[in-house]
Amino acid sequence: MKFRVLPGLHRNNVAQEALSGVTLLAIAVPLNIGYAQIAGLPATAGLYSLILPCIVFALIASTRQLIVSPDAAAAALVAASLGGLATAGDKDYIQLAMAQAIIGAVLFGLCAVFKLGFLANFLSEPILVGFVGGLALDILLSQVAKMLGVHVNSGDEFIPRVGELFAGLGTTNGWSLLISVLAIMVLVGGRRLARLVPWALIVLIVGTVAVVLTNAESAGVAVLGAVEAGPPAITWPQITSTQWLQVTPSAFALTLVAVAEGLLVARRYGQKHGYTTSPNRDLAAFGAANFAAGVSGGFTIGSSTSRTAALDDAGSRTQLPAIVAALGTLLLVLFGTALLEHIPSAAIGAIVAVAVLPLLGIKDLISLWRERKFEFAVAVICFLGTLLLGPIIGIMLAFVLSLINLARRAASPRIDLLTEAESGGITATPLTPEASNGGSNVAVVRFAAPVFFANAGVLSDQLTSLILAGSANGLRHLVLDCEAITDIDVTGAKALREVESIAATAKITLHLSRVRPEIASAFSDFGLFDGASTFVTNEQAIRTLTPSSP
Repeated sequence: MKFRVLPGLHRNNVAQEALSGVTLLAIAVPLNIGYAQIAGLPATAGLYSLILPCIVFALIASTRQLIVSPDAAAAALVAASLGGLATAGDKDYIQLAMAQAIIGAVLFGLCAVFKLGFLANFLSEPILVGFVGGLALDILLSQVAKMLGVHVNSGDEFIPRVGELFAGLGTTNGWSLLISVLAIMVLVGGRRLARLVPWALIVLIVGTVAVVLTNAESAGVAVLGAVEAGPPAITWPQITSTQWLQVTPSAFALTLVAVAEGLLVARRYGQKHGYTTSPNRDLAAFGAANFAAGVSGGFTIGSSTSRTAALDDAGSRTQLPAIVAALGTLLLVLFGTALLEHIPSAAIGAIVAVAVLPLLGIKDLISLWRERKFEFAVAVICFLGTLLLGPIIGIMLAFVLSLINLARRAASPRIDLLTEAESGGITATPLTPEASNGGSNVAVVRFAAPVFFANAGVLSDQLTSLILAGSANGLRHLVLDCEAITDIDVTGAKALREVESIAATAKITLHLSRVRPEIASAFSDFGLFDGASTFVTNEQAIRTLTPSSP
């Protein structure tokens, strides 16, 4: 793919794309402030993550629409991973968050260089639903506490914090609750009336004005507080080598989730609007954006599905809105931080709560329950693991579940017994240990997977059972349909060699059909099926090997 900066941008759509940037600015500023608070970082960390990182990503990425930014999942992971290493909000804590982003940048770069984007495929849809849903519920708890004006210790685990929330209901601040209820009504109702209106920004502005005019702070309404003014400064995290190592596992988890979600969303929108994307170029762009975040006071950058969808609805088809939003945020931190000081925390909590509510994945879980009970169970285990054991253990659990699911599928491939139907064509029935050749002298078996260590024993057992049952029932020829066999390893070769020996003892001749050239070469390298007949189709094999009627 030819490298082009801001693909899709031309003079006929510059104005519309720039206007979409204003929309993105209105959406991103309140969310990034809220996500920074979730991560235990100052509001400036969220704002700085909108400036240099977004510009860098926009100039490098091949995807025309994916919006990058810290998101809810990343914020929760940052808080969970750094909470035991430093106190939220301290200088050391901020330095660790920056280092985490830089390590993520290195990991993204390695993924791009070695083309490791396929690793994201190990996080299946049910696992992502469970993992992100667990994070979302954890975030939702903290935002509900903020909306009620109830203090909950952010360093505690989920169950203790639930107890703290219920125990503190008696201290609910009425004004905070009123602000939250009104904010949610505006956010939810407004979205239904006019989806493209920046309701989150309106909630912040109106809430701030109301707090200032009514002096609600004196009644106990918590506000954002002073926000440091000034542009992001280029710096390097001042932490020890031990601390670098301590944040590496969480940086790996953050990178894995961003790769899985980011590449998937980029590909979906490319397919939707008919343009191609380069996954490795986008991985490099993620790496550059995270490096920019790490050296400019931000924190880990991932993909934002909600903002990407909002910009798609607005008609944006380029990365120009990200640059416009970045420049707008730069002006805000230079000249407008005083406007942020009196934003009510309850309004920020309402905005974040409404944003993360869809991430709970309730509809997805219902669909999984209806379609695949096993995958539903995987999602629920991942959900509970993330929620109760923490996101780092949750992502490790996700990997283990992925490997178990992969092994389960690989070890039980489809094995069919093929027969010629009376009306013509081939009929496939599952091959079972009790299956037989039905009195025919020919049996055709299709194995729908590569033959390797995980399933070689299954294939060997099934073929052996068929040979032993068929030898006493007139079976003289066994044809292995190799169309779906795309690879074979040493263990698979050994298993097929044993089948050859058993067939020879039973005086049954082995044949092949529909063999790929590379598999024929592999069989030859392993010394398998020497002298065996090879047929182009299964019909040809059955008709050739079936005795003619007298």
